[in-house]
Amino acid sequence: MKLFHLSDLHLGKRLNGYSLLEDQQYILERILSAVEQESPQAVVIAGDVYDKATPSAEAVAVLDDFLSRLAMLQCSPQVFVIYGNHDSAERLAFGNRLIEKSGVHLSPVFHGEVKPVVLADEYGEVAFHLLPFIKPSDVRNAYPDAKVENYTDAVREALAHCALDTTRRNVLVAHQFVTGASRTDSEDVSVGGLDNVDASAFNGFDYVALGHLHRPQAVLGAENIRYCGSPLKYSVSEKDDQKGILVVELGGKGVTAMCRSIPLTPLHDLREVKGTYEEVSFLKNYEGTATDDYIHVVLTDKNDVMDAIGRLRAIYPNILSLEYQRDDDGEGMGLDGMQPEPVEQKSDLEILTELYKLQTGQELSAEQQSFAEELFKKIQEERH
Repeated sequence: MKLFHLSDLHLGKRLNGYSLLEDQQYILERILSAVEQESPQAVVIAGDVYDKATPSAEAVAVLDDFLSRLAMLQCSPQVFVIYGNHDSAERLAFGNRLIEKSGVHLSPVFHGEVKPVVLADEYGEVAFHLLPFIKPSDVRNAYPDAKVENYTDAVREALAHCALDTTRRNVLVAHQFVTGASRTDSEDVSVGGLDNVDASAFNGFDYVALGHLHRPQAVLGAENIRYCGSPLKYSVSEKDDQKGILVVELGGKGVTAMCRSIPLTPLHDLREVKGTYEEVSFLKNYEGTATDDYIHVVLTDKNDVMDAIGRLRAIYPNILSLEYQRDDDGEGMGLDGMQPEPVEQKSDLEILTELYKLQTGQELSAEQQSFAEELFKKIQEERH
C-alpha cells in the first residue's frame, strides 16, 4: 500500500509579518499534482493543519478547497486528518461523521477511544489509528483510574485502549514530540522537555506517521517511526532543509516500510545571505537567489550600517530579519528591532536558577528545585 505522509500545514501562518497563504496555496497545488501522478491509496495529514486554534476565514477556505479536491480525484485516496497542538479539536472535528462518507476521515475529539479505519490491498488489511494531540490531562479525564504522570504515560494509556490486531498491518497517525528527535525554531518548546514521548510507546505499529516537528527525520534511526516535516520552511533554522512529500510503501506484514521523498519547490524560498553590506547589496554575489525570496541577512561589517534593513528591502522586498556577525567577538546583534536566532534555548528552570543566584547569591535548594519543576509542569499542561 502506498500512502502520502504530510503534516504541519500551518494554514494561515505569518512569518515576521508576511502572510504565507499564497505560498501555502501554491504548495498544496503541487501536492495535489503529486497525488494525481502517484495515485496513493491514502493521504495522511498528521496535525497542525491550521496555525491557530481560531483560523482566519481565508485559511479555512484553503483547507476546504484542498480536501474537496483530494476527495474528487480520480484515484480516490482515503484521507486521514488529525488535529495538532495548534488546532482546535472541536473545530477540526466538526462534521467528521458526515465528511467521512467522501473518504475524508477527521479524528474526533479525544474522549478515550481510538477507532481504526481499515483499508485493504493485495497483502491484506491495513488499519489506520488516528491519535490526535493529547495531553496527560486529556487521558486522565478519559480514564480517571489510570496512573498518568507524563506524556509517555498518556500515549501508552490511550494506545492500550485501541483495537490493535497485530495479525494485520497497523498505521498510527499521531502528533507528539518523540524523545531524541530534532527540533527547529518554528516549533513550540515545552519547559524542560515535559512533552517528550518515548518511542517505545509505539511498539506494535508497523508505521507511525508523526506530526509536530518541521524537519523530516526517522526517530532514533527507526525507519518505521517518522516525521515528514512541514511542506514549507517556517523559520530561518530550516533554510537548508529540503521540504517534500514523504511517500511510504507498505509491503506485507513484518516487512519494513520503504520511504522516499518527493521534493517540493516553493513559490518563494527562504534563504540566508551573508557578507558585508556592500557584498550583500550586489545580487551578482548571490546568483540563484530570487529577489522575492524570504531573506535573512547576516552582515559582517565592523560598524553598524544606518537603516540597513530598510535599504536592503529595496533589493530584497521580503527580507525577514537582519543580524550582525563579527569576527572580533563572534556575537550576532539584532538591528532595527529584528531579533537574531537564539544561540541556545534554556529551560525555564535554568533561567529561574540563574536569576535566583543573581538576586540572592545562592543556589536553589533541592526542595525549591522540586517545587519549581512541579509548578512548571502544571503550567505547561494548562498551556497546552
